[in-house]
Parts: sequence; structure tokens; C-alpha cells
Amino acid sequence: MKNLFLTVVFLAAGVAAAQGCSDAGICSIAGKGNTEGNLFPNNIELVGLFGTGQADVTYFSPQLSYTRQWNRQFALTTRVTFNVAQGSFGTRGTFGDAYLIGNYLWKTKSSAQWSSQLGMKFPFTSANLKINGNSLPMDYQASLGTFDLLAGTNLRYKSWDFNAALQVPVFNLNRNSYFREFSGTDAFVSTNLLVRQPDALLRVGYSYPTPNKKFTFRPNLLGIFHLGEDSFENIYGIRERIAGSGGLTLNGNLIGVYRLDAKNSIEASVATPFIVREVRPDGLTRSFTAALTYSVSF
Repeated sequence: MKNLFLTVVFLAAGVAAAQGCSDAGICSIAGKGNTEGNLFPNNIELVGLFGTGQADVTYFSPQLSYTRQWNRQFALTTRVTFNVAQGSFGTRGTFGDAYLIGNYLWKTKSSAQWSSQLGMKFPFTSANLKINGNSLPMDYQASLGTFDLLAGTNLRYKSWDFNAALQVPVFNLNRNSYFREFSGTDAFVSTNLLVRQPDALLRVGYSYPTPNKKFTFRPNLLGIFHLGEDSFENIYGIRERIAGSGGLTLNGNLIGVYRLDAKNSIEASVATPFIVREVRPDGLTRSFTAALTYSVSF
């Protein structure tokens, strides 16, 4: 089973699909649970993420996270994101979202370790950034403009990781004003006053450490189910469903971790989708992403 799983993930990571990943933040709580044996109460992560999206849009998205391990069972993580999008419309960059996520580690039973996560995502923008007064599609926005509830659970069994999570928009502050009819391109759908549906996530991963424990490789398969069709307000003020915007995105992800010492580590990851939703109005389309993370504990 392990060899079959590794083969599928490596094949997935090699597919250069011209469509994309869909992660509205739900991956922030997948596979990030605290574990028994943590030696330090504080951890800081600095992430630099590069991605290619729909049409000619490219992204650079740095993130900064801080985790406080309050005791053996409870940890609290805060995260701030920044996003720079560049394409034929121009370049736009600003802060995206802030996260506050709690993680509770249940008592270990034999080789199984359960944890639960609960958190919120807070937007820094209303998803209506403009360039020279021109409205931009969601692909150029740094945030979806929603306050979201995130909840998940994680099972670690020996070298396997299994995750399930749910992301629900609670308050919608999205004030996007992009209409395809007035943009001069058909590359992006209209997203005026976009209303987005919830996401559900299922993930399976495997950790493979080298004999000296310096390197760990973690292939993952990640399915994100968009639970319904999004909608927008058309030029007549009538709300329309965006056909094909619901459904499954399935991503292949390969992570490599190098542990410098007990306190410091460097992580590199690449990801690409091989099943995508027909339409992705939220601007989360990615054909490829690569990230580099530096982590320090103290």
C-alpha cells in the first residue's frame, strides 16, 4: 500500500495541469497539529511561496507564523499572510489574512495519536483591490474578504497522517466589483459581490525519514470539496449562480524537511493539481506551487 501511495503522489506532482489548486486557508489546519515530545514552547515559521495561476498571473506569498505550546496538549498558532499578484492587469500586493488556530492533542493510545483543531480566518481586505481605478478579478485579490470558521481533526498512525477539515464562511465582507463584460478579456469570470460556499478537506500523507533522521520526505494526496456553487451579482443587480464552481480539486504534494539541529529546520514543498473544478471564480487557481519554509523553535 505504501509503495502504491508513493507512486500515485509522485505521478500527481508531475502533472502540469493548466488549472489549479483551491485552498481558501483550510490547509492551514491540515497536518499542523502538535505532537507529543515537543521540546520547546515556542516556534516561528517564515514561508516564501511562489505560484502560477490562471491566464498569466504569478504569485509570491510570504507568510509568518508563531506557535505557542502552552502545555503537552494545547497549542495556539497565529499566522499573517501577504500576497503579490502579477499579470496582464498589472501588479498588486498587500496583506491577505490573519489566522488564529487552536490545537488540542488527545491522549495517545498505542500507535495512534489524535488531535483536533479549531480556528478563525480574518481578512485584511474586502477583496476589491484595484489598479489605476480598474476593478480586478479575484485572482489578483490577496483575500477572499470573508471571516471563516475552520475546524479539523488529525490522526497520526505510525508513519501515516490522516486529516479531515471544514472551512465555513461566517461573515462575508467581499466587495469585489469585477465584471468580465467590461474587462476586455474572457480569462476570468465575473465576481461582483462574490458569495463563496464552504470547503471540506480530506488528506492522507506518509512520512519517510532517512536513516540518519536528518531528512524526512512527506508525500501527500489532498482532496478539497467545494460544497456548492458560488454566486455573484450581475449588472442588473440579480444574483446568479456560477455554474461549475462546485466540486472536487485533488492535489499532489511532496514535502522535504531538513533538520539542521534540534531547534532549526528547512522545509521545501511542491504541489500541483490533477483534478480541478470546472470553474474557480475565487481566484485560487494554481497550476503549480513551490514553497520554502524556515522553522525555529526556542
